[in-house]
Amino acid sequence: DGWSIEVLTRELGTLYDAFRRGKENPLPPLPVQYADYAAWQRQWVDGEVLRQQAEYWNQTLAGAPGLLELPTDHARLARQDFSGGLIGIDLGEELTAALKALGQRHGTTLFMTVLAGWAAVLGRLSGQPDVVVGTPSANRGRTEIEGLVGFFVNTLALRIELGGSPSVAELMGRVRERALGAQQNQDIPFEQVVELVQPARSMAHAALFQVMFAWQSASEGGSELSGPGTAGAGSLGAAPKVAAKFDLSLALGEAGGRIMGSVVYATSLFEQATVERWLGYLRRALEAFVADDRQAVDALPLLPESERRLVLGEWNRTEAEYPRGLCIHELFQAQVRRTSDAVALISGDLSLTYAELNARANRLARRLVALGAGPETIVALALERSAEMVVALLAVAKAGAAFLPVDPAYPAERRRWMLERSAARLVLTTSALAADLPATHAAVVALDLVAAEIEGEDDSDLSVDVDAENAAYVIFTSGSTGRPKGVVVPHRGIGNLAAAQREAFGVEPGGRVLQFASFSFDAAVAEVAHALLSGAALVMARPGQAGPELLALMRDQAVTVATLPPSLLAALPADDLPALRTVVSAGEAVSADVVARWGAGRRFVNAYGPTETTVCATVSIDPSPDGRPPIGRPIANVHAYVLDARMQPVPVGVTGELYVGGVGVVRGYLGQPAQTAERFIP
Repeated sequence: DGWSIEVLTRELGTLYDAFRRGKENPLPPLPVQYADYAAWQRQWVDGEVLRQQAEYWNQTLAGAPGLLELPTDHARLARQDFSGGLIGIDLGEELTAALKALGQRHGTTLFMTVLAGWAAVLGRLSGQPDVVVGTPSANRGRTEIEGLVGFFVNTLALRIELGGSPSVAELMGRVRERALGAQQNQDIPFEQVVELVQPARSMAHAALFQVMFAWQSASEGGSELSGPGTAGAGSLGAAPKVAAKFDLSLALGEAGGRIMGSVVYATSLFEQATVERWLGYLRRALEAFVADDRQAVDALPLLPESERRLVLGEWNRTEAEYPRGLCIHELFQAQVRRTSDAVALISGDLSLTYAELNARANRLARRLVALGAGPETIVALALERSAEMVVALLAVAKAGAAFLPVDPAYPAERRRWMLERSAARLVLTTSALAADLPATHAAVVALDLVAAEIEGEDDSDLSVDVDAENAAYVIFTSGSTGRPKGVVVPHRGIGNLAAAQREAFGVEPGGRVLQFASFSFDAAVAEVAHALLSGAALVMARPGQAGPELLALMRDQAVTVATLPPSLLAALPADDLPALRTVVSAGEAVSADVVARWGAGRRFVNAYGPTETTVCATVSIDPSPDGRPPIGRPIANVHAYVLDARMQPVPVGVTGELYVGGVGVVRGYLGQPAQTAERFIP
């Protein structure tokens, strides 16, 4: 008990001085002994007092978060590790004086004022509207025990609510009310409070709170909520390795006109640099407190300029050369000229060279132009995954139009909505599928019938007035948050996507790329683009082909690059595919186990991106299988920002909303004004 040590030291000095001078014991007899206090406490917290205080703690802590979810550097262990490190902090005379003046205006002690700042920082780091902080209380509220040596300290759990975007002044008022309320109900031992509240218990962390804040005054007894510091956290210059009873233990006090102290942190969770950065946030928050107590707490500027430059600038230096101004069909035609005799597409027993695929697409494109296809018109592709689908995709692009994939397996109402909403001029399908199409104003073209009609017609490249800002395709969202929306994707992002994925995936001329994704998902566009714009062969999987049949296809066709969802990768064996050099995981969160199995001896890429960013926005290449694989960094010419609700960058490691900008960002949605930037939530 820090109080007891102070009193004991002072009284020992008095005794020593008296005995050295040969005088009698100068200390007055104590009115009570510690045993008397213990007996009194048992009586005091029994009956009505116990009921009242228990009701207070039950009401105050009801629904409080059981874990303060700070962004850790290391995964939390199943059992709490008490190894700790220590960092000193000194707020200086100027800031201390300003905080005193601020507290005087709002009726708060330094303890309350600094706690408000610390709670604001913890709330921003965790993203939680409620923060529970533990604090030791001296618990010497009666005059009879002021001079009694003994352990009286109790621990109080202070729940600080940050919701509703309070101002600095409002938050200080909330902290004052909570601190005084806790002081008035401090007689119940903390262990009994835990039993009353019954939080979810875990061996991985302390119950009710994981962050401690202790205030030790240099004067007798200190503030109304003063008490001992945590182990090893008494002053600057203490041993750097200490015991960490909690995730973070901040111990401060005022001495010589300066607020100073230290923080003990759990080294199993945090690196020293992280905690040092957070202490910098605390200083900046308190500086903002004194600068303007009317500003909203969730708008406090925590990041120093160096960190803002890092997250906004340095981590987004993604500029790279790419084929600017060219459309997907122009890039494909350039590849045809380079590798005309190389295999471009394999579908079952059918194999087409680049020249043959180009010729088929050119003949169909001329027919589409004759039927009214052109720039900014939409042509629906109601086709199953097949060679005809790839031919149709290229033909629509060559005609200058935008393709819209419409999965024949979708419910009729959804297909009708997509066709009507897009105002598709043409629907390309087959005779077998045409009968099941919903009735719309679009003209229906059965490709199996047209193929015979156009055989032998002009198969040279077309000249169409279309540029990279024109729509290349339209993909409808799932509709999980309302009616499906048609995302209009221009050509400009496709060339950049193909160039970035060519490098990230290691796609080379002569390689073989699996085409597995449904054409209703934009991942299929990426598979077609990075294969056919790189000189590789596109290997088509049949609809529904999965499991052993898919592995056999990949093995027989010597597939070198495959993009597969993590759920499928988890269900398949990763061996016996000697040609496979790159595995790309996309569409779902991938586990560390999948990375470890499928990444052994291969390049493993975790790719992420919503449709609105032209398929892919970020990639993580060969992520460590030790923890949950990240989504990685932005691809070439794409910028990624993690922002808070006020559109400000969050601190490093903190959860926020993902905003993406750059070459791949789409124009907008069907029926809505064009946009130059779009907001996307991961």
